[in-house]
Amino acid sequence: MAQFGKASTKRGKPSYIYAIIGVALVLFLFGIVGWIFLNIRKTGEYFKESIQVHAWIERTASKKQIDSVRTYITALPYAKNVEYVTRQKAVEKWNAENDTTWRKFLDNNPLPESIDFFVKADYMQKDSLANLGTLMQTNFHGIISELQYPSDTVTYVSKFVETAAIWVLVIAIILSILVIISIDNTIRLAMYSNRFLIKTMQMVGATRAFIARPLNFRALLNGLIASGVAIALLLGFIAIAEKFVPYFKLLHDNTNMFMLFTCMVILGIFITLFSTHRSVLKYLKMKLDDLY
Repeated sequence: MAQFGKASTKRGKPSYIYAIIGVALVLFLFGIVGWIFLNIRKTGEYFKESIQVHAWIERTASKKQIDSVRTYITALPYAKNVEYVTRQKAVEKWNAENDTTWRKFLDNNPLPESIDFFVKADYMQKDSLANLGTLMQTNFHGIISELQYPSDTVTYVSKFVETAAIWVLVIAIILSILVIISIDNTIRLAMYSNRFLIKTMQMVGATRAFIARPLNFRALLNGLIASGVAIALLLGFIAIAEKFVPYFKLLHDNTNMFMLFTCMVILGIFITLFSTHRSVLKYLKMKLDDLY
């Protein structure tokens, strides 16, 4: 009966190769959609974390009071790149970004001091920033005059990211279903060439577990190989995309990519193994005449 297992491998080798190629291509397509979804999320995070928040300081505030505000903001777990901007530095930043002719008409510097900082993407929401502004003006009354940020931009970016993520997620779910169906059909076609061998092994007394074991192991190996091929193709695709569009390099996240690759491996192995085992049970239950 061990010879039947060897014969199964040799006889089914061409169909297994086609199955590996088919599964790899389907997983590659799944990986591209997953990569696009991750890039949309990272793009939203990138834009959100590029929005600067200004805590305007009252002119009557002392250096000690300003330091206490700066220490408070720095200690916030969602605050990044906290910077104290003096009135002189505010003028320099304004001149670098705008027209400088205003100095000809004004003798005094009208720009107030501020503490500028950025916020992590998860907290860059209009309601969250409004609550932070209320809290800071309450705790530092007479020190902070206003917490300013481009509220319309925050709302637009948040809405755009949520809408885009929902659409891509819907596409990913539909594609996942198509991936499962495609892999299942590919494996069933590959197993079709082994139907007589499976039935012959059953007729000579081989148990169900004995028949299924080598085929399941082969399915596990094929799923792993197909996943590896798909990941290699995806890495090549990403490398080319990042070469022609350097912006993609800014969005590259090794943790997210590792999670995507892990999902591809798990999906490839699970569906391949499940479809193979189901096909084996199907042919074991069929009568010999029905195999023709």
